Amino acid sequence: MCKRTAIYGLVGFPLGHSYSKEHFTRKFAREGIDGEYKNFEIERIEKLTEVIDRERGLVGFNVTIPYKKQVMALLDEVSPLAREAGAVNVVKIEREANGRMRLHGYNSDCGGFLQDISPLLTPDHRKALILGNGGAAQAVATALRSIGRAVTFAGRRPGNGVMLFEDVTPEVVAGYDVIVQCTPLGMYPHTDGAPVIAYDGIGPKHVCYDVVYNPAETEFMRLCRERGATVKGGSGMLEGQARIAWRIWEGDTDAENIGNKQKQDDKT
Repeated sequence: MCKRTAIYGLVGFPLGHSYSKEHFTRKFAREGIDGEYKNFEIERIEKLTEVIDRERGLVGFNVTIPYKKQVMALLDEVSPLAREAGAVNVVKIEREANGRMRLHGYNSDCGGFLQDISPLLTPDHRKALILGNGGAAQAVATALRSIGRAVTFAGRRPGNGVMLFEDVTPEVVAGYDVIVQCTPLGMYPHTDGAPVIAYDGIGPKHVCYDVVYNPAETEFMRLCRERGATVKGGSGMLEGQARIAWRIWEGDTDAENIGNKQKQDDKT
């Protein structure tokens, strides 16, 4: 009996911005892995069941916007870190001999983000303003809290503990040391977008990070860089979370905590 090629993939909508397929396709070719990575662009999260039933070789997949929160209701198990973050972006499929299947959810965004931003942070960077309150924003908040940083959310719509972008005045901005952009604003192909906040409050003391990785420099990053801030885009986070996802699919289900463990080790 021929061994079936392992299938991995990305679930989201839309997926024209994503580099995940390119990343894993290169990895499989470089390392001689008998695997294939596919994009599963679905308009409703309920369509995920059809994808899993159709793709019998599917052993794991990533989840991106807008389904990082919605997918949790379809899973058999969610890791403690993913539950704390309120978002899942990695799912491992366990297929049993009797045909039963279990879906396990994890979060690799927390570790990928923390590994990438940590070299930029000093003990003086104590307070973070997170722009957005979706799945990526929750993962970023979880990561920053794990290393003792206070976080505040701002968004386009009011919510529990979320201030409006329009209320982020120069004085408010000046009260934070770290600003993390976690919305899709500025993502390809709409590269001229950015959260409407008071950028004049940003200066050299700020670390400004954008989780968007396409384009390499977003409008948010440009506006912050021009005011003297240290800026970084999300390509490193993408690479880091992809490495963690692969380790989870390979069986190392503790891999999602690598970012937190690394920081804890640095303290000892």
